[in-house]
Amino acid sequence: MSKPISVGLIGAGYIASWHADALKATPGVTLAAVCDVSAGAAKALAAAHGARPFTSVEDLLASGVCDAVHILTPPHLHAALAIQCLECGLDVLVEKPVAESAEDTRRILDTAKRTGRRFSPGHNFLGLPAYTRMKAEMQAGEYGLISTAEITWALPLAPLRSGPFNLWLLREPKNLLLELGPHAFAFAHDLFGEIQVLSAQASYPVDLPVNDPRPQGFRILARAGGIDVTFHLTMVEVIDDRSVTLRGSSARARLDYAADVLTIERENASDLVLNPLNRQRRLAREHRRAGWSNAWVQLRSLNTLNPYGRSFRGMTAAIYGGSEDPRFSGDSALAVMQAIDAAINALPVEQMTPAAPAVQTHKPQPTAMVIGGTGFIGRALTRRLVADGRDVRVLSRGRTGPFPDLPDNIETVGVSLRDRDGLTEAMKGIDVVFNLAKALEDTWEEALENDVGVALRVADAAMDAGVKRLIYTGTIASYDMSDPSAKITEDTPFPADMTTRNLYARSKAECERQLLVRHRERGLPLVIARPGIVIGPGGPLQHWGIGRWHGAGAVRIWGHGRNILPFVLNDDIADGLVRMIDADVEGQSFNLVGDPMLSAQGYFKAIHEVLGAKIDVQSGNLYAFYAGDAVKYVLKKYALRRHGVVRPSLADWKSRAHFSRFVNDRPKDLLGWRPEPNRDAFIQRGIAEANLFGLDDSRSVGQT
Repeated sequence: MSKPISVGLIGAGYIASWHADALKATPGVTLAAVCDVSAGAAKALAAAHGARPFTSVEDLLASGVCDAVHILTPPHLHAALAIQCLECGLDVLVEKPVAESAEDTRRILDTAKRTGRRFSPGHNFLGLPAYTRMKAEMQAGEYGLISTAEITWALPLAPLRSGPFNLWLLREPKNLLLELGPHAFAFAHDLFGEIQVLSAQASYPVDLPVNDPRPQGFRILARAGGIDVTFHLTMVEVIDDRSVTLRGSSARARLDYAADVLTIERENASDLVLNPLNRQRRLAREHRRAGWSNAWVQLRSLNTLNPYGRSFRGMTAAIYGGSEDPRFSGDSALAVMQAIDAAINALPVEQMTPAAPAVQTHKPQPTAMVIGGTGFIGRALTRRLVADGRDVRVLSRGRTGPFPDLPDNIETVGVSLRDRDGLTEAMKGIDVVFNLAKALEDTWEEALENDVGVALRVADAAMDAGVKRLIYTGTIASYDMSDPSAKITEDTPFPADMTTRNLYARSKAECERQLLVRHRERGLPLVIARPGIVIGPGGPLQHWGIGRWHGAGAVRIWGHGRNILPFVLNDDIADGLVRMIDADVEGQSFNLVGDPMLSAQGYFKAIHEVLGAKIDVQSGNLYAFYAGDAVKYVLKKYALRRHGVVRPSLADWKSRAHFSRFVNDRPKDLLGWRPEPNRDAFIQRGIAEANLFGLDDSRSVGQT
């Protein structure tokens, strides 16, 4: 029996788990190593798969434990890492986009050919079973002669409107096409051959902070193999449509590659009366067959083998299945990147050039620090602090932030929240620290480390640095809000037993508990803020504090949706937080919840009336939610044997509906806080001006 191929992952972010699961399911392959600059991330993923963790690529390469690596870092690092690994004698798979240009892609390919190693692009959707069937049927002539093809990626990209804005894909307008283009262009190249871009158009511009527009849509016309191909890439709040449609002389084939569903529409030879009926009956059978097939796959795999996961399994099976598969060859990677480069070059230069940041005239002198300053609340808070005359130090993962217009007032520093000494140094000279950080974890152990542990480390650093006030943001989700007759104030205690609450609510409550211990025993200058359901410009349409979303067009509300929800405007949250700086309220907590305004049903009715967008709103049966959660708990704990699964509770589900009413007298009395009291003004600021769908300006931003 031949020795298994040992594979390492470079990068342990979100996409890494998909690669790890696919490798685990691929015969003859073993995951041997995980490398990430974050030791915690590398150790966690490595431990889950019996691999060795590394924190430097050099150490990984020197260990000799790998035959191949998957490069899963941000794209600007891909080319250098791929070349480095190829030079060390390893095969490489590079996540899309494989590089930032065709030139860099050619450098990778040339290195692979010179070293005799394999270079594969991570075009995972080409590995879907339904796509394999579509390609085979097209090549067999089942669809007749193909005349046109439409390849669509229509899926909301929330960071364009609500951040974080320091992501690689938002650094330059072209990065959006580099990020999404490989999916669509890989289909066209694999089906038809070399792609010739004829024209390109960008649309739906949205301003990043500040006056730095990014297109939210691209329409590209091309020819490939004699076929007219139209590419649609749309990132506004739209119904999910990720599809490949082939129009042939005998049939129209449509692949929904997000669902791994292929449907074929054909003509039939029935008479004029029965022809339309039989055509639709045949199409209905196609959908019914695909629906039952996918339902059986999900049931059999306990919902662990979704279409996205299947695409990665198909890709890894093809790459490690023996001879090089043309779908995942270095030559195909280069061809795809050349087509994307051509599309970028077809767009007006001025629309593909990011705005230059304002010129700094002097260094900021920060007296306030915002941890989480690039987030929704953090951005509004940071700008409010500057408006009040304070310079601000923003703690961020990178060294850039969404404040290019304020270089004299804001500095961004990249310090790990695990580095107490680094945090202490960053807090020197700072009077007030706002900790808006949060971690959404899968187990209580992870929450203790990455949420509670971070909150305490920030607090200790603040005391070490002599900070005068630490303002920590908890959440109203920590309350038991299941009783419609109850009124919640800051004196209302959290439940004594939080073990059956969702991890976010439980973790935030534990952060507050331990921070208050430090306040009482060690003099931590602490004030706690608990924002309500925050809306306003820069906030998301798909707010999961209101219900469970199914794309941009459908939501199932937590509960009946007729009770008043604790909505609050983002600017009002910033105002409340700023008022906590100098008020004599040390050791106290404040529920920053606006005046009673809207129910969930009323909120969506207002969206319809003000914006003209009708969302399919369904009431959610909380008992059904609880029962479904209980079944999942049993399957995860006993069938899949997952560690740290949280036992569900009915009270937790009822609390999501926010049945209890909040009383906001304390922040009004002690802080002088005045949230927006007028319903019409609240709707104007929270809905009309929020650009929830990303369609405020539908004018084209350039075409050739």
